[in-house]
Amino acid sequence: MLLIRSLAYFLGMLIFAFIVFFIAMMGALLPFNIRYKIISQWAIFNIWWLRITCNITTQVIGKENIPTSTCVIVSNHQSTWETFAFQKIFAQQTWVLKQELLWIPIFGWGLALLRPIIINRGEKLKALKKVIKQGVTRIQEGIFVVIYPEGTRQPYGQLGNYQKGGVAIAKKAGCDICPVCHNAGKLWPKGSFIKYPGTITVVIGKPINITEKSATTLTQEIKDWTEKNQAKLT
Repeated sequence: MLLIRSLAYFLGMLIFAFIVFFIAMMGALLPFNIRYKIISQWAIFNIWWLRITCNITTQVIGKENIPTSTCVIVSNHQSTWETFAFQKIFAQQTWVLKQELLWIPIFGWGLALLRPIIINRGEKLKALKKVIKQGVTRIQEGIFVVIYPEGTRQPYGQLGNYQKGGVAIAKKAGCDICPVCHNAGKLWPKGSFIKYPGTITVVIGKPINITEKSATTLTQEIKDWTEKNQAKLT
């Protein structure tokens, strides 16, 4: 039954992706906020379709903590789920992506329209400079920047090393950091086709002010907050 439900989700996701992509292509020259609104409908559909097909619901704790002004959102990374759900929870946003993702037909082409920060992981120093420079530009343009400091998805219940890229963007842009923690990997595990019914909980912390704190101190503060909240969710 889980396999059938997961297959139904995948087929619906794929069909709607084609629909949104072709609409987006026709409006490729429209302003960013309009392109974002069109393409993000796919992510919003995915969250709804997960509930219908796989009985996966979402609980958000601390939604009142979301800043009204643009900032850097720093979250743990366990699943594909958060890349969809955050588009429903937060305002217009963009992400740091490895360049290979843009090569994926339909999915990658749609991402390219959302002004992502594209990096080459083989050139770490250049990648970090690009992340900071373009991240600051996105913040100044009124676009939230979502950062997964672990760099790659981690197994459920585990937390990888936190890199300083997100903190560096916030310090350079002079904006707050919004810490986020979730347990999506419990129901949609890393690399798994099968999805399990239940409720995914997202915890949004109070904005962290970056003034008078070093990048190392801020990064550790965010990780400590995440570990504390992750322990409550497992």
